[in-house]
Amino acid sequence: MILEVKEINTFYGTSHILFDVSLAVDRGEIVCLLGRNGAGKTTTMRSIMGLTPAKSGSVQFHGEELRGRPPHHIAQKGMGYVPDNRLIFPDLTVRQNLELAYKVPKDLDGDPWTIDRIFQLFPILAEREHQDGGTLSGGEQQMLTLGRTLMGNPELLLLDEPVEGLAPLVVKDLGKQILKLKEMGQTILFSEQNVKFATMTAERAYVIDKGKIRYQGSIEELRANQEIKEKYLMI
Repeated sequence: MILEVKEINTFYGTSHILFDVSLAVDRGEIVCLLGRNGAGKTTTMRSIMGLTPAKSGSVQFHGEELRGRPPHHIAQKGMGYVPDNRLIFPDLTVRQNLELAYKVPKDLDGDPWTIDRIFQLFPILAEREHQDGGTLSGGEQQMLTLGRTLMGNPELLLLDEPVEGLAPLVVKDLGKQILKLKEMGQTILFSEQNVKFATMTAERAYVIDKGKIRYQGSIEELRANQEIKEKYLMI
């Protein structure tokens, strides 16, 4: 496994948010952490990246313990994080946003990410190359955020609710682009409450509710498990 999270407990102040959360991601997989709003998805992602450190448990990347390490150290190890608030530089152009994020890859399998490769993956960004980031639509900004993270050549990509608030056609396009990333060998863990999007893109899923993992298994098993979907995903 590339990533192994074992029984982490995370707090905001005195509020206990995550309870013994465990999950794992293997090389080349697309894994989804599914849950309703407020279930603990974002806290899990932030705990993995060290932004909201877990108080106990283990976060291992290639067997190295990262819990307690600062976020920049974790990023340097090969994790790229796309937050749910589409943080871009609004006064810089699309190209400038991408240029700022470039990082020389370490021990990367395959070709490194370049601006040209990002434009091939997201053709709309090529059309908007010289526009300021702040003038893009929500979907285009999400593509730019994802492209900028890829410019750091991460081995593992963490996406926090990548399609939240996006129009259905944009959601469908983003799903196709994520599947293209899988074909390229990119390993992805994403959190989401859009079950249709998750089942279209992921191959394995974890379901979280009230800070606890309630289900883990294949997407096919999740599709067939009506009890889990009704109880924890409101389907």
